[in-house]
Amino acid sequence: MTRNLNHLQGRSWLSEVEAMQGNVLDAAGLRSILDGIDIAFYLIHSMGDTAAFVERDTLAAETFAKAAADAGVRQIIYLGGLGQADDNLSQHLSSRQKVGEILRAHHSGVTEFRAAMVVGAGSLSFEIVRNLTERLPVMIAPKWLYTRSQPIAIADVLTYLLAAIDREATFGAIIEIGGTDVLTYHDMIAHYARARGLRRLIIPVPVLTPRLSSYWIHMVTPVSASIVRPLIQGLVNQMIVTGDSAARLFPEIQPLDFETGLRAALDELDARQVETSWTDSMSATWEQDEPYTFVEERGMLIERRVRYVNALPPAIYQVFTSLGGETGWLYLNFLWHWRGWLDRIVGGPGYRRGRPQREVLRVGDAVDFWRVESIEPDHLLRLRAEMKLPGKGWLQFEVDRAKDGRSRLVQTAYFAPHGLFGYVYWYAVFFLHRLIFDGLVNRVVSAAEQGSGR
Repeated sequence: MTRNLNHLQGRSWLSEVEAMQGNVLDAAGLRSILDGIDIAFYLIHSMGDTAAFVERDTLAAETFAKAAADAGVRQIIYLGGLGQADDNLSQHLSSRQKVGEILRAHHSGVTEFRAAMVVGAGSLSFEIVRNLTERLPVMIAPKWLYTRSQPIAIADVLTYLLAAIDREATFGAIIEIGGTDVLTYHDMIAHYARARGLRRLIIPVPVLTPRLSSYWIHMVTPVSASIVRPLIQGLVNQMIVTGDSAARLFPEIQPLDFETGLRAALDELDARQVETSWTDSMSATWEQDEPYTFVEERGMLIERRVRYVNALPPAIYQVFTSLGGETGWLYLNFLWHWRGWLDRIVGGPGYRRGRPQREVLRVGDAVDFWRVESIEPDHLLRLRAEMKLPGKGWLQFEVDRAKDGRSRLVQTAYFAPHGLFGYVYWYAVFFLHRLIFDGLVNRVVSAAEQGSGR
């Protein structure tokens, strides 16, 4: 269920599910959506720097639980937050636990899991650790960085959520889940830095209030101060598993340690995960038909260009798969040669490799300073950058038929920066990239239209 079905367009799994549009604040709409549903996963909570988010959480949980009970839903599985009630919990953590109480008050089949940081792309706590560590060679360490927590890998969270389905022993239960390690946020930053091969100096400071910390994080990461403030307030509370309910109810699940969960999260900074981890997850961030979109999230910088073309997909595919070598890159070719010359100076392959003499590209082929990583006839080409870069980069072309009879061409540049220099590099050449990639996609469109005779 989503508030806006348009946000799901383009996701690779959309054809495998039945998607419904609804709102947890709309009781009448919920009732019809939940009719015939046996199990509901409640993965919703608000976030903000005013008390309004608590009121929204409360109303949403009550409306949903009543509608689920009326519709005959057997079980609601809810993911909340760890923390002890006697630890003067922050408003954010209190609200998440109150949601569980409200769900149980109105429905007899509620399974509530409570977790600390989820180690995986998209988890706000994890993204803060990622962004601080990647961007800051030297950082100050306020008191909350030394609060103990028990992070859990996203794979383990999903395993628990699925294992709880129809397990009646969990109805009405509060189950605390976590990984095998209890760490401070200082420890997690150090682990992340080692995993990425980054040297980081962390300087303790005696005071840095959650409000000041939120402004600091807002300045050095893409996360908004209004969103991060309630989260930072919650980081002063220890979030550690205190009971054995998870082990008793799910003896078959053996949680991962932090290092293993971290490696799995960092593996997503790989071309094999580009489409599933970023293109799908960012579908709600950009307008599908915007000519140009730039987003920075989950450790990846993404530039996306959309064009509608008066040519069939095979004609467009033929143009973008013929790029490189003697054909060149259609626009400002001298700049591509200049980039190749710089790459040769610093020890990269440069521009001299050209491309195969045969017309058809294959996975693994070299195209100047790119390597073909994925190719689907008349549909997609993804190139991995092999030039020397402070990070990893890809360039992707994808074409499909549009509803109006034209073709829809999407050109996407992905960059996963490594450390602060990776971000400095990207933004230093940002406007040059805008010029080159805009010109490239426009020339592909022009060549395809001229070649097709349409």
